[in-house]
Amino acid sequence: MRRRVVITGVGAVTPLGVGADVLLRRWVAGESGIADGEGACRDFDAAEHLSKKEIRRADRFAHFAMVASDEALAAAGWNGDGEKPYRSERIGCVLATGIGGLGSLEGQHDILRDSGAKAVSPLSVPLFMVNAGAAALSMRHGLRGPAFSVGSACAAGSHAIGTAARMIQTGDADAVITGGAEATLTPLARASFVAAGALSPSGISRPFDARRDGFVMGEGAGILVLEDAERAAERGAPVLGEVRGYASTSDAFHLTATEPEGTYAAAAIEAALRDAALAPAEVDYVNAHGTSTELNDSSETKAIKRVFGEEVARTVPISSTKSAIGHLLGAAGAVEAIATLLAMRERVLPPTVGLEQPDPELDLDYVPLSARPFSPKGERPIALSNSFGFGGHNVVLCLEGVASA
Repeated sequence: MRRRVVITGVGAVTPLGVGADVLLRRWVAGESGIADGEGACRDFDAAEHLSKKEIRRADRFAHFAMVASDEALAAAGWNGDGEKPYRSERIGCVLATGIGGLGSLEGQHDILRDSGAKAVSPLSVPLFMVNAGAAALSMRHGLRGPAFSVGSACAAGSHAIGTAARMIQTGDADAVITGGAEATLTPLARASFVAAGALSPSGISRPFDARRDGFVMGEGAGILVLEDAERAAERGAPVLGEVRGYASTSDAFHLTATEPEGTYAAAAIEAALRDAALAPAEVDYVNAHGTSTELNDSSETKAIKRVFGEEVARTVPISSTKSAIGHLLGAAGAVEAIATLLAMRERVLPPTVGLEQPDPELDLDYVPLSARPFSPKGERPIALSNSFGFGGHNVVLCLEGVASA
C-alpha cells in the first residue's frame, strides 16, 4: 500500500516578507511586494538570521532556503537542539532552483576579469553550483538521506515537492525537507530575460488581465516538511495538509513558449487528479501558474477548460500568487504550494492582484482584486497548484487541506 504524505511545516521568504503567514496575510489583503518592476526580498537581512560565516559560505538563494527551512522545521515541531524525530539517514532533502547561485557566479567573473585568476575565491564553485542549497540544508539540519537538487526552470519547485512525496510513498525516506529557492535579480538575468522578450516592460504583474505584457522577476524561497502520515501521527505532529496527487508532462514544443492549446498542461492536470483518485468536480480551488504573459495565461485557461469542461471550469475559483510577488522561477512552485495550503487552512480565496481589465478571451473566475471566503465542497478542501517551466515542463500538485476546527 502506498504511504500517505502529509505536510507538517512550512517556511517562506518572499517579496511580501519573511515568514509563511506573512505571505498569505499580505496577499489576502491585496498587497504587492513588487516595486520598481521587481519582486525583491527587501525585508530580508541575512545578518538577522545567519552568522557571518554562514553568509560568506553561501549564495543569497541558499540564505533564503536556510532561513525558510528553520521556520518550516520549527513549525513541524522538530526540536531546535539537533534532535530529529527520525533517523538522519531516513530524512531526505530535495531543493529546487532554476539557476542556482547566479549572483555569486557573476560576481566572481567580475573579479576574474578585473583582478585576475588569483583573486577568485576558492568558494566560487560551492557558492554557485545548483546543488549548493540542498547541500546547505543537509548540513544545517543533519539530513543524511537522499539529498539533491531539481532543476526544471519555473516548474522546479513543484517537481521537488512531487519527487519528495514519491520518496516517502515508496519507502525511500520517512521525511523529506523540500521546496525551492532562487535569487537571480542580477544584471545578466535581467538582460537575458529582456532579450528573450519575457519580462514585463511596464514592470507590472497582472495575470489574466487584458493589459498583461510579461512576467515580473522575483526572488525568495519556500520550504516544506513532508512526512509519512502514519509516522507523523505517531509523534503527534501538526498537519497542514496532504500531497494527494502529483504528475508531470512535457510540451516538447519550444524552449520558452508553452504549447498554445494547453494540451499537455491539461494532461498533467488529469494525471495529477488520477494520482489523487479525484474527479475534476471535486476540486475547490486552482492556484494558477499565472505568469502575466499573453501566451501562458491563455494556454493555462484552455488547459483548465479542457480538463473541467466549460461549465464546471467557470465555477472553480482560480488565482495567481505571482500577481503579488512576481515570478520566483525555481522557487515559484514551492512558494505557491505553501500559499495554497495556508489559504485552504484559513478558508480564504486570495485575489489575483491587479486584474482590473479582464481579457474577454479569458472568461473564468480569477478572483479579481479582492479576497473572498472559501467554502469547499467537502470536509477537507482540495486544490491544484500548477507550474509550467521554460523547456516545456508541466507539473501539477493536488493538495488536500485540513478539516475546519
